[in-house]
Amino acid sequence: MQKTIKILITIIFLFIIGVFFISLNKDTSYNTDSLVGKKIPKINLQYFYLNKLYKNENFKNNNYTLINFWASWCGPCREEHPLLLKLSNEKNLKLVGVNFKDKRVQAIQFLNDLGNPYDILTKDENGKESVNFGIYGIPESILINKDLIILKKFVGPLSLNDYNSIQEIIK
Repeated sequence: MQKTIKILITIIFLFIIGVFFISLNKDTSYNTDSLVGKKIPKINLQYFYLNKLYKNENFKNNNYTLINFWASWCGPCREEHPLLLKLSNEKNLKLVGVNFKDKRVQAIQFLNDLGNPYDILTKDENGKESVNFGIYGIPESILINKDLIILKKFVGPLSLNDYNSIQEIIK
């Protein structure tokens, strides 16, 4: 009986060490590169000002669409905003803003203060729709084509390099 208990304890101990060893060697970095080249999931984004949904078929009207997830409480969102305003002048690109877990009044004030670069403004009040895009933090942006294929995903605020990359793709 004592021998069986010792063997059982040894097996449990080795199992726990094995689990820890596997966990330590696992890559835990946030990476959504696997989404590039895939079709976007089913979309049901609530329009910001209207009581209707912006769906997949609405995206098919645009050659290229940059979906930007933002909030008024997000400091890096303010940082990238001037680049979004510049991108709003591109004829071949539509900007869809997804206001993420934000208060309506503050979101409107943010856009009034900094300018509204978005062709379409939507909201995701509880963040459930954003998860379908692989969004876990903001700002994040996704560039898609009219076939709804994800061409590029930008985690964090858009940089000048990102701006140049978007311009290169949509030309």
